[in-house]
Amino acid sequence: MTLKVGIVLSGGGARGISHLGMLKVFNENGIKPEIISGSSAGSIIGAFYAYGYSPDEILDIVKKTKLFKVLRPAFNRKGLLTLEKTYAFFKSFLPTDSFESLKIPLIISATNLTNGKPNYFSEGSLIRSVMASSAIPVIFSPVEIEGKFYIDGGIVNNLPVEPLQGNCDKIIGLHCNPVDSEYDARNMKQLLERTFIMTINENVGNRKKHCDLFLEPYELRKFGAFDFKRASELFDIGYEYAKHNERKILELLKEGN
Repeated sequence: MTLKVGIVLSGGGARGISHLGMLKVFNENGIKPEIISGSSAGSIIGAFYAYGYSPDEILDIVKKTKLFKVLRPAFNRKGLLTLEKTYAFFKSFLPTDSFESLKIPLIISATNLTNGKPNYFSEGSLIRSVMASSAIPVIFSPVEIEGKFYIDGGIVNNLPVEPLQGNCDKIIGLHCNPVDSEYDARNMKQLLERTFIMTINENVGNRKKHCDLFLEPYELRKFGAFDFKRASELFDIGYEYAKHNERKILELLKEGN
């Protein structure tokens, strides 16, 4: 019997690039997820991967186009930056803007700004769902979808395992936010990064218990949430970590065969 594998991709800003390295190891071992869920940066990685791009191709896009930095100032009361003008950018790489166009089913978590609860998108505009899931509050303006406003999915659910429960045999959680116990914030940018990482980590504890395998590269603690210029290093850390845990991954997937 072939096991149906689901993969959960956490948010974490630039640290999310490490997901690509881990996914590359899965690809090398012929492991193809039947379903993916993602939040924030994990939703971006998940969308490109589910669309059909390889981990190396996505890394190339990140490095050549500054994927995570295509932002414009927004002069309004809700946030400092807007993600609205990133739509055209995403559309250039995801030309068919729908979940139905994906090669792998994808579920994206975003936070409903009105009721404070997670909303799971699996139909409609793929790009707007990604934008909503990535809208860090205060930094970015909320994203409107069908008359409702959404912010970063990681705020209330940074490891959206719930949509996968009952829909696959094994769930693998990829988490990219180890907390550095010796961290020392020296400026406002570092304080913001630390606050963001601590906030999105708070709701992961109980959810990781529902993963059959939980992977979190500890070396990522050395990186900030906005270290996009270190994309290659982040990718390599994810890759080497997954290679180190390759036997554990393969043993998990042998269960039930």
